[in-house]
Amino acid sequence: MRVTVLLMAILVTIPIMAQENFPLWKPSEKLPELSAIPTIDDIKFSVIKPFEFDKDGYRFLHGVALIWHKNKLYASFGHNKNGENTVTEEANYRVSEDGGKTWGPLKNIGGGGKVAVSHGEFLSYKGQLWAFHGEYDGIMENLRMRAYLLDENTDTWVDKGIVAKDNFWPLTTPEKMDNGNWIISGFQVNEIGSGNNPPAVAISSGDDFTDWNVVVIPMETKNVWGESSILIDGPNIINIARWGEEAIALASKSADYGQTWSKVSPSNLPMSTSKPYSGRLSSGEYYLIGATYEGVKKSRKTLTIALSQPGELLFSKIFVIRHADFPEGIGESHPNAALAYPHAVEHEGKLYIGYSNNGGKVGRPEGEGRELWNNNSAEMAIIPIDQLTQP
Repeated sequence: MRVTVLLMAILVTIPIMAQENFPLWKPSEKLPELSAIPTIDDIKFSVIKPFEFDKDGYRFLHGVALIWHKNKLYASFGHNKNGENTVTEEANYRVSEDGGKTWGPLKNIGGGGKVAVSHGEFLSYKGQLWAFHGEYDGIMENLRMRAYLLDENTDTWVDKGIVAKDNFWPLTTPEKMDNGNWIISGFQVNEIGSGNNPPAVAISSGDDFTDWNVVVIPMETKNVWGESSILIDGPNIINIARWGEEAIALASKSADYGQTWSKVSPSNLPMSTSKPYSGRLSSGEYYLIGATYEGVKKSRKTLTIALSQPGELLFSKIFVIRHADFPEGIGESHPNAALAYPHAVEHEGKLYIGYSNNGGKVGRPEGEGRELWNNNSAEMAIIPIDQLTQP
């Protein structure tokens, strides 16, 4: 009895060990500082949509999404002649028939009226091109996902209606899982300023793209703006989300094709407070695009890509895609430019990466409040896959 009491007393005095952070970066590899990260050599750039307020009146541009469909490259984005995420938001796009060297005229998918339709995602499947977009009232109120299907005979988008509710905003290209269902990663937008905006996924029932089940990932973490992306390995899925409060990637895991999840927790990978984008290359490596390096804080001045070894779910190397100050490149260059909200698609041995660039806010019009937020151009980097698979 005395031994038992003594043991209990010892246990009480031992401090509880803090739980280790969710592993995204391989512990055996030193996470590099920005100065030690190499820049990809063989890389080309394109301007999808320059910021041209004086010509077209658009202020806000954000959330580039890319897809290849029938040998054409489509690029969409949220667009607004007024303030960011206000009711006049519209989903616009351009098409390139030469791999991004030139772009066709600006076209509309939806929105721009009494209901806002903002940035979203494409899916090219069985010869059809779908689009899934965040739609809302007022300023991000009653958010839902609306689907569109391109009628290629008339070059118009057919409204397929609201296909997911629960305040879900889609942020990744739908991916088909081994169980036959498709999954889109995104987040649930609740009351603005509440800090309660958890990562979430939407899951289809087979190939039915008109009805998606939203699964909100549980969390106790505070001050989250949980824009998220995913890594898929059979039934195992890792969700990587923006925190908002801290420059650290949040993560959670599902072992049943996204139906249930571990609670959101901080990872061991620093990441800027911006929407990330992740996926898997055809060569087997997983990737994460954003700004991830030691000491990143909340900076958006450098766009990086972290990669794993083939088949591994832990990132172990990082390359710089470009820096904010990039006078030799195509697109806007300024030491204080913000490069953010990446998106990627692989096609014929190359990774196409779209992103926003605010040009250091140079040449932007005067305004107030939301009118000044994310007055961006839309740009793209094109990287040969063999540049990413090198040691």
